[in-house]
Amino acid sequence: MAATCVTIILAAMPSVAKAKPPLKIVALGDSLTAGFGLPEKDGFVARLQAALLAKGIAADVVNAGVSGDTASDGLARVDWSVPLGTDAVILELGANDMLRGIKPEITRTALDAILRRLAERRIPVLLCGMRAAPNLGDQYDQKFESIYPDLAAKYGALFYPFFLDGAAADPALTQADGMHPNAVGVGVIVGRILPMVEQLIARVRAQRPS
Repeated sequence: MAATCVTIILAAMPSVAKAKPPLKIVALGDSLTAGFGLPEKDGFVARLQAALLAKGIAADVVNAGVSGDTASDGLARVDWSVPLGTDAVILELGANDMLRGIKPEITRTALDAILRRLAERRIPVLLCGMRAAPNLGDQYDQKFESIYPDLAAKYGALFYPFFLDGAAADPALTQADGMHPNAVGVGVIVGRILPMVEQLIARVRAQRPS
């Protein structure tokens, strides 16, 4: 009799019986990911998670952004910043390399190693590109900016060409330093990158057993 009652209850609550845990997405990056200069609720990670929820997508977006990190710094911590159970990674690194004039070859090597480790773990990645400041010269710009599409193609990662698209260099969308987005700017960034994040989630679901 008790077993019959349990069966009836579960049949009446299919959504509970079939509920799946939220996806775990790690945003591995620098101050742009970390939400430098903003309350936590206004940062990229919180705003992205809220935007996904508004679309009915349950996801825990983990903030693995560290202000000041270069690509090499990200490589040094990738194994513990992307723990077991991670479903997908948004990779946003390289801006500090460019600002410090680090040789593009060093940045490329570090990002390549990060992507290789994630590929070995079968973790889908959305790679976010960065543009070089014009004062660094055409040769630097070409070497630096080519890193991202090249590595995305090499590893079959999804590619978003410019993380700050729509907000960069707009005084109304940036903080006083002229580099980091303000709360309104973060909203613009999230709105533009959201379709690519949805594609990333689709990849996770496609490789999961039904």
